[in-house]
Amino acid sequence: MAKRRKVSAPSAEDLNRIDAEFRSETLTTTPGALAPISQVSADAARATPILPAETRVTQEKDRKDAEALRSAEAEGRVIHDIPIDQILADAIVRDRTVIDPAEMEELKSSIAAHGLRLPVEVFERVGEADQPYGLLSGYRRLWAVRELLTLTGQAQYKTIKTLIRDPEVMGGSFAAMVEENEIRAQLSHFERGRIAVVAAQHGAFATVEEAVASLFSMASKAKRSKIRSFSLIFEELGDMLEFPENLKERDGLRLSAALRNGAESQLRDALVHAQAATPDEEWLALEAVIDRFNLSIKPSDRGGRPKKSAPKTGWVGTSTVHLSSGVTLQSGQDSQGHIIRIKGDPVNFVLIERAMEHLQNLFEKG
Repeated sequence: MAKRRKVSAPSAEDLNRIDAEFRSETLTTTPGALAPISQVSADAARATPILPAETRVTQEKDRKDAEALRSAEAEGRVIHDIPIDQILADAIVRDRTVIDPAEMEELKSSIAAHGLRLPVEVFERVGEADQPYGLLSGYRRLWAVRELLTLTGQAQYKTIKTLIRDPEVMGGSFAAMVEENEIRAQLSHFERGRIAVVAAQHGAFATVEEAVASLFSMASKAKRSKIRSFSLIFEELGDMLEFPENLKERDGLRLSAALRNGAESQLRDALVHAQAATPDEEWLALEAVIDRFNLSIKPSDRGGRPKKSAPKTGWVGTSTVHLSSGVTLQSGQDSQGHIIRIKGDPVNFVLIERAMEHLQNLFEKG
């Protein structure tokens, strides 16, 4: 068993000795010196000047201004001067298909006289070093500044005032572009229909119907119906029409009704043979086919899809036959071969399968 150590209270002589040893270890040779950590704190306090009240107010204002600037940059509210050759004008498909020369000359004269009053809008193209920005809105303004640079060579036209936007925050690049042009320059019906189709093809919307509903959400039901009609024209004839922007509203509705009734192949053939040099010549070629389909479109203040008269039974030309059952058979040809279009309320999958069996037997025996 360990022995217990006997503890006794220190004497006055022991306390004086301990205190003397402590003082000799902690005090420096300089009279009145502080402990090391206290010395560091004191030196730091002496090195930091006491600023006047006005200076402190200015510093606080600068700090708040810096925070506001960072916030404005993040929200796309800061105007930048960006070199025009760093902006890709066709980063997204444009809704405007025609630029009026007179309007462009007027815009160039205004910019030359007064400068660019409204900045263009761009978005950043990640990983694109040569043209790191894509144009979102302001196509005509950018075009005008580029032409002024070409004409004058002046350095002031090498850059353009720009807002850097996030297309998703703005509701999508297509919607932002349409919104700008609807406000500043009325789009034609064909341009509206075209951009709805293009937006759907680029995956911005699941269908053309959804694109029309989203891009033109503030339009009336009747106006959206007309846009859908011109979307159909672009989908089926857009690659062949030379003067689509010249289509009048009534004519466009008649043309879309003909397309719904199966006139696509005849209309395309008519355009190929017409080789129209003017808008009137192109329309005459189209109208000849429309008339053969006996379509009659009446304007209606209620909007909705254009109505067509019920087709008569029998043959229409050599490629279309209307049956008494309500079924229409139509033959045609495209780049991939011959086409037989079958349409009408009685048509269903069962009838199509039976038709395929008859065709199989016909061609195998032939």
